[in-house]
Amino acid sequence: MGIIVKNIVKDFHDKRVLDGVSFSVDEGETLGIVGFSGSGKSTVLKIISGLLYQDSGEIITTEGKLPHCDNNPLNNPPLVKNSDGKHLFCETPVQDSRHKVDIAMTFQYSALFDFLTVFENIAFPLMERKEFKHKYTMPELKKIVAEKLKMVGLEGIENKYPSELSGGMQKRVSFARAIVTNPKIILYDEPTAGLDPVSSTIIEDYIVDLKKELKACCIVVTHQLSTIKRATDKIIMLYDGKVVFSGTTDEMLSGRTPHAKQFVYLIMSLQQTFHAQSYQMMSV
Repeated sequence: MGIIVKNIVKDFHDKRVLDGVSFSVDEGETLGIVGFSGSGKSTVLKIISGLLYQDSGEIITTEGKLPHCDNNPLNNPPLVKNSDGKHLFCETPVQDSRHKVDIAMTFQYSALFDFLTVFENIAFPLMERKEFKHKYTMPELKKIVAEKLKMVGLEGIENKYPSELSGGMQKRVSFARAIVTNPKIILYDEPTAGLDPVSSTIIEDYIVDLKKELKACCIVVTHQLSTIKRATDKIIMLYDGKVVFSGTTDEMLSGRTPHAKQFVYLIMSLQQTFHAQSYQMMSV
């Protein structure tokens, strides 16, 4: 299953955060979304997943157009307003409909439930989403969770709590939770943020492996050049809510446009500074 995003517009209060964003991702392909902080990258993922709605534009999969909210009560669920009278969220979440097209999302800081075990975290979508609720027996759930943990290299940790795991392990548990429904579209928001180089490499490899195993199309928001190189097939760059670069990963890294060149230069400079500081600290 692929996805087409056409002319997405999103405003927060009086600020336009996405301004006509368009791209497509085919089955078995990974798109990287890059850009400076505040450029709208994570907002794109939240709109595709249904956590937010677009003000205009279309999201199309092989299952058809994904629904969104607007001001017409005949077309969409009722909206909740904040104290300023601005429309913010649907009372009936858009994601109820988008779950039907097999979309899953992982978050920057894993977003695991601290009070649930690893098993309970991973099984949560199967136990709580209405299309899966009561579908599986407990032995079946245990088998499914064990299979997903094996896919991310974490067999036998079902009874542990997130606080007992490293950051990289928590990230992989969040991957297992995301793929427990066998999604065809997987969204990754800063999957290697806060991880050391070794853990980042492991995560990048799993992004590639899971895409192949599930035959999914993937969208990865990242600032990491290593993730861009290892895990993506093509790139779009957002600047001030607009797409200012669209091309292959190699074209992005070669700095084909001024915006791409500036982004790659700044990220490389920051990484060199970080490595130099780390070396100095180790030498003390």
